[in-house]
Parts: sequence; structure tokens; C-alpha cells
Amino acid sequence: MIRYLDSSVLVSSLLPDDADYAACDALISQPGNWTTPHALNETFATLTGGRLGTRIDADVAARMIRESICPWVQFVELTVNEIVDAQSKARLQGVRGGGVYDYMHWIAARKIQAQKVATLNVSDFNHLHRDGDAEIERPA
Repeated sequence: MIRYLDSSVLVSSLLPDDADYAACDALISQPGNWTTPHALNETFATLTGGRLGTRIDADVAARMIRESICPWVQFVELTVNEIVDAQSKARLQGVRGGGVYDYMHWIAARKIQAQKVATLNVSDFNHLHRDGDAEIERPA
């Protein structure tokens, strides 16, 4: 199965005190997982930014990502044309502002023909879903 992981899953898989840690950590090591290099930046920003109530040192966050995510997932990149084409359709998808980041996750999932998109933010992805798209799942 091909599964796309958004950054919310990546972040929770690294934080043992997180309520979703066990489910996300178990999901990371399953075969067939994909994400984008940009999701690693989102993960790093979340870990080091303090938004979660704790701020992880940048060197530690980088090591966590390198050791606990990179060995387990494959990466897909969007080309400039794919990004700009998706942006030209954003209004039709109801995408504006910061919603573009989840939208680009969705475009990447479509590119790899994912059967599932794993996220802790299901509501952020529900409005992007169209017939024939991957199933949206919340790790449990």
C-alpha cells in the first residue's frame, strides 16, 4: 500500500509525550510510506518553534528527523510546473493562505497515487478530497 504522511504524523512520531505518539510511531515504520522533503521542514519548524509548548534544540531536531523519519519513508518532490499548476487550481479547490501547504501535500499524494493520506488534521484535508482520491486516515 502507498501511504502519504503529512507533517503532523511526522511530528507526533518523534514526541513520546504526545497523545498520538504510539500510533504515529508505529505507522512510520510500516512499508510504503511517502512524504515530501518540505514536510521535513514543517516538522523541523514545529519541533524548534515552541508552538507545542516545548522547544527542541535545532541540532537535536535535525538528528531526530534524520534518524527516526528518513530511514523509514520515501520522498516525492513536486516540480515547479506541478506547484504552479496546482496554485492555478487552488481557488477552485477552496484553497487560500496557509491552506496551500496541506494542498501541496495532497498534490504530492496524488502524484504517487497514494491509497491513503495519514494526518492528525483530518478536517484540513476533508475539503480537498475528490472522488477517486486517497482515503484520509487518522492514525489510531
